[in-house]
Amino acid sequence: MADLSDYTSLRVGGPAKNFIEVSSEKEIIAAIESAGDSPILIMGGGTNILVSDDGFAGTVIRISNNKIEEEVDACSGATLTIGAGENWDEFVKTTIARGFAGLETLSGIPGTVGAAPIQNIGAYGHEVSEFITRVRTYDRQLKSLKTFTNAECEFSYRNSHFKTHPGRYVVLDVAFQLRIGEMTLPITYSELANALGVAVGEKVSVKSCREKVLELRSRKGMLLSENDHDSWSAGSFFTNPIVSADVAAKLPLDAPRWPQADGRVKTSAAWLIEHSGVTKGQSIGGARISTKHVLALTNSGGAKASEIAALAKLAQEKVRATFDIALEPEVNLVGLNLQ
Repeated sequence: MADLSDYTSLRVGGPAKNFIEVSSEKEIIAAIESAGDSPILIMGGGTNILVSDDGFAGTVIRISNNKIEEEVDACSGATLTIGAGENWDEFVKTTIARGFAGLETLSGIPGTVGAAPIQNIGAYGHEVSEFITRVRTYDRQLKSLKTFTNAECEFSYRNSHFKTHPGRYVVLDVAFQLRIGEMTLPITYSELANALGVAVGEKVSVKSCREKVLELRSRKGMLLSENDHDSWSAGSFFTNPIVSADVAAKLPLDAPRWPQADGRVKTSAAWLIEHSGVTKGQSIGGARISTKHVLALTNSGGAKASEIAALAKLAQEKVRATFDIALEPEVNLVGLNLQ
């Protein structure tokens, strides 16, 4: 049996009953079909997942299919079709090296391309849904291939059609539409603008933007590193809550507020956690709040999944008691719940 702690960035998780590594679309589909109706868990980089200490009593399929197909048109830009198993940050790095713009603010996000549309990953003012034109999947229910347009993906903040139908669709490849050029879109995220030394709304080179994003993520322990236990995490553990205007009005004046198109307000999970009394470095057993960023729950060495879950529950309880706001996990929970 494969120990799943060897395949997750949190380095926790028990054994998988069956474990299969696949490197081609044909192998992916064959592994899925051979599993029949038994539970399967699709893994890529294992960077956004918390697996219980009991492991997974089904088949884990680890995808590493690498594919990059490129079509360039001087008018419409570049269309790139990428295999689900491709490393996300290596893909972003490649797009910049080839003279394409768009994904630079998403630099440094761990994981694979296949996970990007499921989570609708985002950072520093942009989400991956802005650049996806289609997602090709295998439908386990219909036992056939299905391609989704951007609209059919039903993207929203850290959510998608694939996430709301867990276990049904397995992403095979993703197509992206990118601009040809060396400059970013206007920088909209104030933290990034300040770090770049420009005003919000200004443009910079995609290369300098990527470098600064990687620097910011490194400061927060959000770049994977063997020697930095603050990076032994699953990234941001909770999503930023989107609350009603009435709830937002009750928050302290210095709480971050980002108005949404539907009249609701997004606020910062990290701010809520920090102002509820949870501190950087706080721990339960081997599980620890990052010493750099309160939104990351980390393995300080020898942690159990149950300890990380307990620490997550503590953060939820503190925020609920202080602000009457429920934090929702961004991390995928396998064999665990925070209720």
